[in-house]
Amino acid sequence: MRWSEIPKGAKAYMVYHALIEPQLIVWLLLPLYMMLTGYSVLDVGVLFTLVNVALIPATYIMGRAFNRWDIKKGLMVIDALDGIAYIFYGLAQGAYASIMLFLGRLIEKVSTILYPLYRAYEQIIYPEDKYEEIFAWHLRIPEISRLISYPILGYIFGYVFFKPEHYRMAFMIFGLLSIPTILYIHFFLPSVGREERIQPEGFKFRVGEFKLLLLFEALFTLSWALAPTFVLINYVVFTLHKTIFEVTLIECANSVAMILGTYLSERFPKEKGFIAMSLGMFISALYALIMALSPPFWLAIVAYMLEALGSAIWFPFYRAWKFSLIPKDRVSEFHAAISSYNRIISLFAPLIAGGLATIHPTLPYGVSLITFVVMAILFLILRVARTH
Repeated sequence: MRWSEIPKGAKAYMVYHALIEPQLIVWLLLPLYMMLTGYSVLDVGVLFTLVNVALIPATYIMGRAFNRWDIKKGLMVIDALDGIAYIFYGLAQGAYASIMLFLGRLIEKVSTILYPLYRAYEQIIYPEDKYEEIFAWHLRIPEISRLISYPILGYIFGYVFFKPEHYRMAFMIFGLLSIPTILYIHFFLPSVGREERIQPEGFKFRVGEFKLLLLFEALFTLSWALAPTFVLINYVVFTLHKTIFEVTLIECANSVAMILGTYLSERFPKEKGFIAMSLGMFISALYALIMALSPPFWLAIVAYMLEALGSAIWFPFYRAWKFSLIPKDRVSEFHAAISSYNRIISLFAPLIAGGLATIHPTLPYGVSLITFVVMAILFLILRVARTH
């Protein structure tokens, strides 16, 4: 699928994700800031877990509400909440630092309550008969943005402005950048109300496959929740004695592999989607295996490139399969319900990940390895079941 063949609204949505991609470096800077100011990796896991606890039912409630409301307004709220959260991070100093970090993290996690709206929005504005092809572009465009911005930001925050007070200022700046992104959503993204969610004739809800989807969602959630970003930062900065710049180099290598992987995924025909998903999972399992063995920095880059390559191969087909199981007239409710379910699965994952990393810095990756292998095998079994 060529870029020129993508509908205008879908293009604008992808460009929006490219615009906000540089701001997501906050996800790297926050745990590093906490560790630089005296928090252990276990402390970070505890704080993140405490914030997770209160948000499970709210996810489903908000998703159900957006069955009637314009989803675009929800995307604007996400950016507004993230901006406020980043400003709280910027205020985290002195005796009230822990309170500000907790409040900021809480506000940021409140914004994630609305994250299912991204998937609901995509299911509606992307052409249904082109999901596999368009999701290759959906991955590609933000990764190009990351590839350009992260080396610059990583060098700045790794070697030029690398003190805690510099990070606090960066949080404030990134928080204010939410204003132009909110305006972009308002003026350039198409609205998605109830009238855009007409369910096509012939849709049949497949209960059996939906149950399998929930199993895969649980395994996906565990595979990444048990090896979160702060585990990588702890390993690279405090075990390998590198800086945030080297962490961003890993992210950039990840982006290169992701972009290349999207072109590979386009070569798989739709009817072989489950084979593509299984192959992608086996490749991701190699990443987890390498990281579990405490690799040197250059090999950690290779490992994360493998993870990105695997994700680029399985993601478009998995997302297309997932969307085929969800009715459009209740799209935000279904995605929110799945997100609430995933939150329950991952509720204590940050605490567990922090505990495992305390025992050994790369132990969390060993647990993730198991989930990737199980998913790869299950996708092959599902492929065989479908052909008989």
